Amino acid sequence: MIVHLAYGASGLDIDVDPSVTTVVRPVHHHAAPDQVAAVGAALRDPVAGPPLRERVRPGQTVAISVCDGTRPQPRHLMVPAILAELDGLVRPEDVVILVATGTHRGNTDAELRQMFGDEIVDHVRIVNHDARNRDELTWMGTVGSGVPVWLNTAWVRADVRITTGFVEPHFFAGFSGGPKLVAPGLAALETVLVLHDAARIASPRATWGITHGNPVHDDVRAIAQATGVTYAVDVILNRDQDIVTAFGGDLLPMHAAATAVAKRLSMRPVPRPFDVVVTTNAGFPLDQNLYQSVKGMSAAFQVTRPGGTIVCAAECRDGFPDHGSYRSVLASAPSPQHLLDVIEARSAAETVPDQWQVQIQARIQARTDVVMHTNHLGDDELATAHLRQTHDISGTVARALAAAGPQARLCVLPEGPQTIPYLAPVPSARSSPTAAP
Repeated sequence: MIVHLAYGASGLDIDVDPSVTTVVRPVHHHAAPDQVAAVGAALRDPVAGPPLRERVRPGQTVAISVCDGTRPQPRHLMVPAILAELDGLVRPEDVVILVATGTHRGNTDAELRQMFGDEIVDHVRIVNHDARNRDELTWMGTVGSGVPVWLNTAWVRADVRITTGFVEPHFFAGFSGGPKLVAPGLAALETVLVLHDAARIASPRATWGITHGNPVHDDVRAIAQATGVTYAVDVILNRDQDIVTAFGGDLLPMHAAATAVAKRLSMRPVPRPFDVVVTTNAGFPLDQNLYQSVKGMSAAFQVTRPGGTIVCAAECRDGFPDHGSYRSVLASAPSPQHLLDVIEARSAAETVPDQWQVQIQARIQARTDVVMHTNHLGDDELATAHLRQTHDISGTVARALAAAGPQARLCVLPEGPQTIPYLAPVPSARSSPTAAP
């Protein structure tokens, strides 16, 4: 059986035995007939609170927070819809678009043009948030469970603050979108390090699909609520990254409504753990580096038996990447378990950049065998991250299944974290091992 994996821009095919394979792929949902109109409707008919135009007065300044280039947000549709809604109230020169990079690198001019289109780039000021530039950050006090909060000054000073994003399950924050477009998106490195410290990440509730009672998301919500968002708009995407539906209004009720729909569309139960799981990071732009691809590994880890094998196909055209400390932290210990022990012994004050991604990756690698397939990282480079490479996914899977014994079973996540599997009894799954939930 041929299964097409989302990999880079073009994908790749693997050949697996259908008699032992369960394929968990997104159920296709049709795009809204008019995607821009769907966003416009969310701006005019909110989940909670008044429409956007009723919250804005002539002459006010506006800051719009958007996802960075590692996320498939349809910025080219969402931002023009917002600007059209504000036409006649706000001048273009009074608008700033803030790319909520968190601790990631800023996007280049070429990337911004791909993200927004030339018209927006040429006529609206766009600023890459820099979590390390204290001159561009404003102190907002201590919030939640002792989080020191510094936020982007342009965001804080704006009269009107609008978050935009897309909602999907997130591997330790529960769901993306909503309040994450404030922090960590527009926060200082110091703020992000505390939000993502070892104790929070180690919580069993810091995982896919959980927001309330999740120590990471609880503080993310608290920061957004304490510092103020004028209007929030999020969309849900299908596998083609088209808008299925949109939500707008007061931040927290809006996000709650969006996450309820996202959970129904993006999470699938399976009856038991698998011996081998093949995953991806949903193709470009999500699989452009190894750092981001930990999400695909984490999705697979939810349903891999202890000691099982995860094969992750991610193009990694941007390498580890080389910026940030992810690569050096990964290479700082002789084994994943040693690395995990060191990280989980650290206090919040000892948290280092990119530790959270490494902590999750080390936990996965300490309990399963993780094999990568990538065109842009060599075998020696992967070895520094305690990973090994396969150039033949189908062969690697066949060998891992054979080693696991005659009852071994395989799961394939062709779109990686676009659909999150979780363990739960599924009576119908017994009738056909090839069922695609």
